[in-house]
Amino acid sequence: MALIAPTFDKYQHKYETVQLERDEAGILQVTIHNEGKPAVWTSTLHDELAYAFTDIGTDVENAVVILTGVGDSFCAEIDFSSFNLGTAADWSQIIFEGQRLLNNLINIEVPVISAINGPALMHPEIPLLSDITIASDTTVFQDGPHFPSGIVPGDGAHTVWTHVLGPQRGRYFLLTGQEIDAKLALEYGVVNEVLPLEQVLPRARALAEQIAAKPPLARRYARAVLTREWKRLFHEQLGFGLAHEALAALTLGG
Repeated sequence: MALIAPTFDKYQHKYETVQLERDEAGILQVTIHNEGKPAVWTSTLHDELAYAFTDIGTDVENAVVILTGVGDSFCAEIDFSSFNLGTAADWSQIIFEGQRLLNNLINIEVPVISAINGPALMHPEIPLLSDITIASDTTVFQDGPHFPSGIVPGDGAHTVWTHVLGPQRGRYFLLTGQEIDAKLALEYGVVNEVLPLEQVLPRARALAEQIAAKPPLARRYARAVLTREWKRLFHEQLGFGLAHEALAALTLGG
């Protein structure tokens, strides 16, 4: 019996922290939020993004994906109280969902554009996995929830930042809590364009329209070849990093 992929109407309103809108060209806008306000990193957002990326990646009607946030912040806060981190069983679930989150994003087989609408201090590695990254001039990047909080940056941050910034800059960024503003991010090659906030999403949509006009298989297979290296890196490093993050956290808790 053939498996039936989800249609947009089946998952459009499925998620509490992920708003999904698609136009006639197949451009899917994915907006992370907290009850309509700027997103707060919670266990709900962590888990919902993993499953939303699965639904998005298996819907062939999606031509291009735009990932963005609400208002003047992409994701600048975290609610640690929403996570259970005290036992091996708790961490087993986090490791499972953490691997799904990034792998399911990379497995979306159409181009992905990030429209970063301000500070990205919590899990900024997620928008950086897009093929094109547009940032507002108010954007600041920091790996806030990990080493600055005494936690190993093992759930993809260690892979993405040392790859995007290079090993020396990447390790410095992760170990010092460095903040990288939009100007420096452009200089370092972290983002592709920096624009005033009000121009970020329109620019992302203009690029999405250009891509959506290309033949379907050209779009899908371009994404496949351009994410090949990320898939290799995550296969080698993601589970390893999450396991060490868990070990250190459990030792601290003990």
